[in-house]
Parts: sequence; C-alpha cells; structure tokens
Amino acid sequence: MPNSGSTSGLNFEERPADTLAVSAVGAGEHVRAAGGDAPPDPNHGHGAQPKIDMHHHFCAPEWREWAAQHGLIDPGQLPRWAHLDAEDAVRFMDRAGIETAVLKPMLPARYRSSAQLREAINITLRSMMNVAQAHPARFSFYVPLFLDDLEASSWAVRRGLGQLGAVGVNVTANYGGVYLGDPAYDHIFAELNEYSAVVDTHPHHLPGGRPGAMTVPGIPNFMCDFLLDTTRAAVNMISKRTLDRFPDISVILPHAGGFLPYIAHRLQALGRFCDPPVDPDAVRHHLRRFYYDTAGPMAPAATLLAHVPADRILFGTDWPAAPADTVMDLALPALEADPAFTPEQRTGIYRENALRLIPQLATV
Repeated sequence: MPNSGSTSGLNFEERPADTLAVSAVGAGEHVRAAGGDAPPDPNHGHGAQPKIDMHHHFCAPEWREWAAQHGLIDPGQLPRWAHLDAEDAVRFMDRAGIETAVLKPMLPARYRSSAQLREAINITLRSMMNVAQAHPARFSFYVPLFLDDLEASSWAVRRGLGQLGAVGVNVTANYGGVYLGDPAYDHIFAELNEYSAVVDTHPHHLPGGRPGAMTVPGIPNFMCDFLLDTTRAAVNMISKRTLDRFPDISVILPHAGGFLPYIAHRLQALGRFCDPPVDPDAVRHHLRRFYYDTAGPMAPAATLLAHVPADRILFGTDWPAAPADTVMDLALPALEADPAFTPEQRTGIYRENALRLIPQLATV
C-alpha cells in the first residue's frame, strides 16, 4: 500500500494556511491580469527570450473531483492555488514569456490500495494529456511515481513513458525516510535507465515530521527543510553512485540543488566518513552530471557555477506554488541580473539546455 506521505511532487501542506491564502491571492491577481491563450510573444513577455518552464506544478481537476468522491481529500482544505487551471497557467506563461511548461503532477492522498493509486495516476496522466492536446506546443508532462509502491511505479513508467508520451518521471526525495539512491529503488531505476529517462525530483517533509506541521515553529518547511531534503537525496545518490550504476538516466535537482553546491567541498573532504565512503572524484563527477532548476528563487549562481557547468541549469518557476508576483517581481529579475551568467549561458538556461535534455519539447 502506498505510503501516506508520498505526494509525487509538491506537498499541499508545505505552507501554513495563512501563507497559502496570501500566495494564492497573489497568484490569482497576476494570472487574471494577464492576456489570453495565444502563443507567447517573447518581446512582450518578461525578458526577450522564450522560456521552457521545467518546474511547473499541476493539480488535475479530474483528480480533485475523483479524490473528493472517494473521501481521499477535502477540496476545501486544499490551497487556493491548487484550484488554478490550465487557462490560468497559460495566462501566467504568456506574461512571463514562457513558451512551454513541463507539468509536475500533484496528487497527494492516503491511497487505500495499489489499485486505487494506479487509478489516481491514470486519471492524472489523462488530464495532463488533455491539457497538452488543448494547448498545442504549450505543455508536456511527467509521470508521477510513488516509489513506496514499486509495482505501481513500474506500471506507471510503462504507461506514461511507453504509451502516453510523457517526457520523464517525477519522484520525491524520500518515501517514508528511504531516500533516492537507496538499493530498494534499484529495480525501478534499472527500468528508467532502459528508457534513458529524465528523473525529476522534488523535496518532501523530512523523515519523522508530521505532515502539515512545521519542524521549527513559525518557519515553513519549504524555507529550510525542503532544501535539506533535496540535499540528502543528492548526497545519497552520490554515495551510492547512482548515476554511475544507471548511466542513461538524467536527474534534475530542484531549487538549484538545495544546499548541495554549498557543501560540495565539505563532502569531498569528509565523505570518507560516510558508509560507504564517498570518493572526492565521485562528488565532482556527480555534481557535473546532475541537472539543476532555478525555481526558488535561487541564490546568486556563483557558488553553483563553481561546481556545475551552466549547460546543466534549467529554467523553472515553481508556479503556482510560487505566487506569480514572486516569479515576476523577484525570481525573473534576479535571474536576468545575475552577474555570474553570460548572455549565452542565460539563453541556454531559458530554453536550449532543456531542448538538449528533452528534444521532444521542440515538437510538443
């Protein structure tokens, strides 16, 4: 049975209710003020270059209705931004100069059986397919995986990647405290390796925490804990040499890799105390093979670029979990003004790096 903590994407309870309400109002104000459904004009969106958004959350309306009917969720307890739809997304994308968004599905619930989980995944996949078909060239999507149910995950890989045209899979950093890189996931990673799959990751609550509860009173978990969760998953994958054992997968770390760039030298120096010991060369090798998105907003890029080539950085907004005003007024201007990037590197981040990683995005 799936672990109740698994969300395959952003957890709805990552922010306190008052913050969620403010965030949703901000997002709603901005998307309602934006234009219609025409393809974006990069000369009128934010910045002159069309962008591919690799970190764009999506809660399927069909899944919300189905989950409510089965008593899995209370729609009234969902944050308001979880009720934004594809039309809202297109308006936001036009305003931000985003040409294409890759949907990161969100479907958190306590599923009662593996069969019910498969139904939830199938409903979400079909919803994302419908969105992509209704808005040609604007959307693609990831397959949600729940690695605490390996049989359902294997089915979802075959269904989404093999049949429905998904461009990758989305997983959380840990499932019930078992982090990415753990040998328990080797079978599913071997399947993903056969597909040369893109494995998009997202943080979750730290092990031992109560869903919806702040680890540190007054400090939302997304402020610190989410970055630590990503860092733990990345270090565990480095320790277990995941990218060496499954060389054909590509792993995306969100939020610029969490704390990983800042502890890279520490890991190289002290990794010998891990079990198994971490070779400094493995640290350097994995750091340069991971991909990193800019969702956040991320910190100035100098530290990241000290360890990572710029062609491994992908543009991401975190919308609608990140309100539109956060993206438009903070994240995008900071990325445009970051002195660590050359104009050529910024062009790659906005679009070209994603196209090299997922060539299908040029033809969606």
